[in-house]
Amino acid sequence: MERPTAPYFSVGLTGGIGCGKSTVADLFAARGATIVDTDQIAHGLTAPNGAAMPALVAEFGAAYADARGALDRPKMRELVFSDPQAKARLEAILHPRIRAATLAAAQNATGSYVMFAVPLLVESGGWVERVNRVLVIDCLEARQIERVMTRNGLTEAQVKAIMATQATRAMRLAAADDVIDNNGAVAALEPQIAALHEVYLAFSKRMAGMASQHL
Repeated sequence: MERPTAPYFSVGLTGGIGCGKSTVADLFAARGATIVDTDQIAHGLTAPNGAAMPALVAEFGAAYADARGALDRPKMRELVFSDPQAKARLEAILHPRIRAATLAAAQNATGSYVMFAVPLLVESGGWVERVNRVLVIDCLEARQIERVMTRNGLTEAQVKAIMATQATRAMRLAAADDVIDNNGAVAALEPQIAALHEVYLAFSKRMAGMASQHL
């Protein structure tokens, strides 16, 4: 639990596509956690007049902005799936901005602890060291595929292609301090989240106590 030096207790929430990260994050938020969602931050940066849009247009051209001035996400997704160098160029623009906005949101947090929702936490290479605990939402790969096909209208092949770019289920579980099983209904999440919330509150109070001793 002693990884970062930030003055607040933090949890990194992750899971593969279709595992239910947003649902779990909402349930923790309802219990008083501050959720910092890197996907929401990224969407804000690439929305019309988003802070990253001038750099993105300069790097990739105006064709990668839609009629509203936002990032043309389907077009960019197609490019980065086929061109690793384009993916690296995109990440070089977005990742520093996402990290700065994420840290600013965490510093202003008022919840009982901070939970960073990071879809690619395991893949990023740096997040594991920046949080006190890693919480993985786990489900069977067949369930992931079924959920994403239903939710997004994608084919099985398209979902599998996305999953192939993410860490494997085994890799995520190997990085986890805590695991929530989300193979069932939402009701089955409640007792798991309630128990972990109490654990995180205890960690947060202990950290606050240690910090006050050094004042």
